[in-house]
Amino acid sequence: MATHDKGSKTSSAFSDDSFYSSSGGGVHHFDDSTTRVDGGAASPYDSTTKAFDTTGYTPLDKSTVDNQVDDDPFDDDRKKFGWTAGPDLGLLGMRAVLGGIFVLHGLQKVFGLFGGPGINGFAKSLESMGYRESVVLAWVTGVTELAGGSLIVLGLFTPLAAAGLLAVMANVIALKYKGGFFGPNGVELELALAGMAFAALFAGPGRAALDYNRSWFRHPVAAGFIALLLGAGGAAVTFFVFR
Repeated sequence: MATHDKGSKTSSAFSDDSFYSSSGGGVHHFDDSTTRVDGGAASPYDSTTKAFDTTGYTPLDKSTVDNQVDDDPFDDDRKKFGWTAGPDLGLLGMRAVLGGIFVLHGLQKVFGLFGGPGINGFAKSLESMGYRESVVLAWVTGVTELAGGSLIVLGLFTPLAAAGLLAVMANVIALKYKGGFFGPNGVELELALAGMAFAALFAGPGRAALDYNRSWFRHPVAAGFIALLLGAGGAAVTFFVFR
């Protein structure tokens, strides 16, 4: 028989109490020598409640784990969002289509290729629309489309190139808007091209471009607004001064 220290309670050597604790400071089979907060020895098993009791363990001092105070509650150790290839591939495809269309139209106007009218034929067309200095405007328009389209494809000086193409489309839309939206006389194609040029103006060319990491590439909104003002000025002069 084994007698416990608590009161006068006596139990059999094979009772639950004697299994987990022995009298006279004997071996505690489940005692991990954990120190209680009050300095006494603590066993995880409570013979009174017949359950494991962990309330006597010293709580973890979090200051010993991390001595650095994080002032930003939203800052964590997760991987930060970085660049992805999706926007770059999308902008590259848009630039290829937009620039390619204008290159072909520029070749028609400047060199008369692909069944185009050439400079003289395009100048006569501008003159019939009421433009003065039609030959000069024919050269300016043709070179703008050819050079601007090429620069858009390469992703070089993208804001200026996109603003030039947007100015050309603005003049065409101003001339054709009375023809409606659909059909050969409508402005659906011109609006689509103008929207793509506007997107390239403010979104930039993406990383797959010769403009990558240049100053205007790193500040696309500011560069886009400056180029937009230049393009709008050129479009206004062309439409209101030379017509």
